[in-house]
Amino acid sequence: MNFNERIESLFEEYQRQRNSLTEMQQRMKELSATATSPRREVSVTVGQNGVLTDVKFPSGAHKRLTPADLTDLIMATYAEAKESVMAQAATVLAPMLPDGMDANALVRGTAGTDAYLPAEPRMATSVREILGMGRAAQ
Repeated sequence: MNFNERIESLFEEYQRQRNSLTEMQQRMKELSATATSPRREVSVTVGQNGVLTDVKFPSGAHKRLTPADLTDLIMATYAEAKESVMAQAATVLAPMLPDGMDANALVRGTAGTDAYLPAEPRMATSVREILGMGRAAQ
């Protein structure tokens, strides 16, 4: 493959990755999860990044709770919904990540520095070859 063909191939790969990223962003925007407390006192819905989007009281059961108990129940149900949407986000993100990156840690903000900027830069084999780096480990 000559230099021009390689550049064209790299550009095509860039376009594929860009299109995949656009699709992933759309899927991330649409993420939503709803959790309902065990006795149906409260139902909580969250969107992307666990942002609270709705709270409902599907039955009158919440009226029997003290304000403190209702607060605790809402917070626990919110945590359940948030965990669900974070798991969805990790599932959407995972195919876009290089091998070895933990999508769950990334969406939860617990990934270390190496997850974002590893000591050895990640690059496509074709770029390594152009730079004369051979097939060094990524």
